[in-house]
Amino acid sequence: MSSDILVKNTKMDYRKDRSAAENPVKVMDLTLRDGYQSLFATRGRTEDMIPVAELMDQVGFWALETWGGATFDAMHRFLNEDPWERIRTLKRYVKKTPFSMLLRAQNLVGYRNYADDVAEAFVDRAAANGMDIFRTFDALNDYRNFETVVKGIKKAGKHFQGCICYSMTEPRMGGDVYTLDYYVAKAKELEAMGADSICVKDMAGLMAPYDAFTLFTALKNAVKPPLHLHSHFTSGMAPMTHLKAIEAGVDIVDTCMSPFAYRTSHPAVEPMVMALLGTNRDTGFDIKLLARINEILEKDILPKYKHLLDDTKVSIIDINVLLHQTPGGMLSNLVNQLREMDALDKIGQVFAELPRVRKDLGQIPLVTPTSQIVGTQTVNNVLFDDEKERYKMITGQVKDLCYGLYGKTAIPINPEVQKKALKGYKRGEEPIFCRPAEVLEPELAKAQEEIKELAKDIDDELIYAIYPVTGTRFLKWKYGLEEVPPEVKPRTMDDVKAEKELIAKAKAGKLVEKPEKIVPEMGDNLHKFNVLVDGEYFAVEVEDPGGSPAISSVTHFAPRPAPAVPAPAAPAPQAPASPAVTKPVAAKAAPPSADDVEGTPLLAPMPGMIVGVDKKEGDQVTEGETILILEAMKMENALSAPITGTIKKIHLGVGDQVAKNDVLCVIAP
Repeated sequence: MSSDILVKNTKMDYRKDRSAAENPVKVMDLTLRDGYQSLFATRGRTEDMIPVAELMDQVGFWALETWGGATFDAMHRFLNEDPWERIRTLKRYVKKTPFSMLLRAQNLVGYRNYADDVAEAFVDRAAANGMDIFRTFDALNDYRNFETVVKGIKKAGKHFQGCICYSMTEPRMGGDVYTLDYYVAKAKELEAMGADSICVKDMAGLMAPYDAFTLFTALKNAVKPPLHLHSHFTSGMAPMTHLKAIEAGVDIVDTCMSPFAYRTSHPAVEPMVMALLGTNRDTGFDIKLLARINEILEKDILPKYKHLLDDTKVSIIDINVLLHQTPGGMLSNLVNQLREMDALDKIGQVFAELPRVRKDLGQIPLVTPTSQIVGTQTVNNVLFDDEKERYKMITGQVKDLCYGLYGKTAIPINPEVQKKALKGYKRGEEPIFCRPAEVLEPELAKAQEEIKELAKDIDDELIYAIYPVTGTRFLKWKYGLEEVPPEVKPRTMDDVKAEKELIAKAKAGKLVEKPEKIVPEMGDNLHKFNVLVDGEYFAVEVEDPGGSPAISSVTHFAPRPAPAVPAPAAPAPQAPASPAVTKPVAAKAAPPSADDVEGTPLLAPMPGMIVGVDKKEGDQVTEGETILILEAMKMENALSAPITGTIKKIHLGVGDQVAKNDVLCVIAP
């Protein structure tokens, strides 16, 4: 099969209503999901998608990816948005173009395998809320994890797109494990499962152009479903890879609108549209319509997100990915984790350790959640291991992987690492070999009972079932039971303008640093007064050391203006009557430092969030026994007792954020 047969020049026609090409390349747009996720930490808000939604519906995309992946997590955790509402809202603006989501098979939109009843309910609700195409992948390419969700997709009459996660053990395709035969065999498995289309998911942009030509030529000869290519731009090869895949007959490719393209995102759609114009594979898209959409994105939307863009380097290409094969999202997680732990200088050691950890854990592909599993464990090894012992702090997810809860790895896991990980493991010290979900007890009914006082419907219940800690917090925000913190509120164009003005003043030298005032030590004659002036309240402290009174400090409590109440697009949900709505919540005292406690402190080894407390004050514990579970970079770390004794004090609880070296609890011998 030669390239000149599949891609041929035709009469050049620049009209927007030109005749359809003989075999047009279909395009799925990722701007509203993977574009935001790759460049802006998944912080895209629904309100900023609406201005372009109707125009994007006119382009003629095969589908718009609008949901799944990290959006479910980021929306409820960082944006105070209901993930389910995004589908419903965007469907009101997009009438013709199908919606696609990224589904992590039995992981759904989380970081572990969920029980079958949760998986069934999730797929059912995603379809009912408006999802059309379910791009389904498993991080280990273990298609036993597809069984439950595929049944649900087919039952709902929706499109099942099966994915093959593209991975390598050498700089180019053809090393150990991930050979051409491997990918062809996986494609045949998906065809046998009833895949409506098959996607090769190149999450790190590692696929070279000529490997793509070889791969898609072989796949076209081996299977019948349409073939789809998903390749990130990270390495810079993706646009070339797209063209060679198109020459080999690929049916669909993924792109983003140019403001959301490149870097760790995807190739831009506009250059590809122009490149294919005048060929039998012309997309048929109107470049002027794409330009209109881009103008809105550039002027009205992106200024609110520009601060999230990684601008630590000028180049939009990361050639290091060709060396360490670390996907962009995983790379940013590693950098953030090390920065928060004041250990960014160890990034070189992390890159050296990463391939060793990946091989120890079965040479698994690096894609969510396995990229987080390998990445976090690698950081733990670099920071906490010593010459005598490796894997001193093993995450809960690595233990689950070694047990078999994620599925079958490409090669066997290092038996020494597996044995160490499973020592004292709650499910048993011998790994399983069955479909992972077969050992999981039903979860949905238990979750519904636990959240019944807060959840209003099945969608609320699923948010809690998948994310119990952050899901509970979100539902309290949603129904007015807790005040929404400022950091999850939207950033406005007024905020952007004010920030720009401040930066301009700073550059012009117009910002003057206020001199620090030294407050003398106060004596016993310090008096406090509450002063009300024109409706404004001041707390004033005055000392009379024997002479004239001296003002120590004045605290000004400006009256808080009543918030503006915008007209709601739909009736707001009514919050149940609760004292929590009206009573102010007392601020949590900061945990003490290690120097201020009597006893042996258990310190936080890294920043994170407490997601589990296994013990309570007064409990007897033995050295090495788990007390708390700390989530760091979405992976769970069991923190154990440093000594044998009695828990004297636990300073933090589930849902609390902690900094490195915070005192979590104190143990008395």
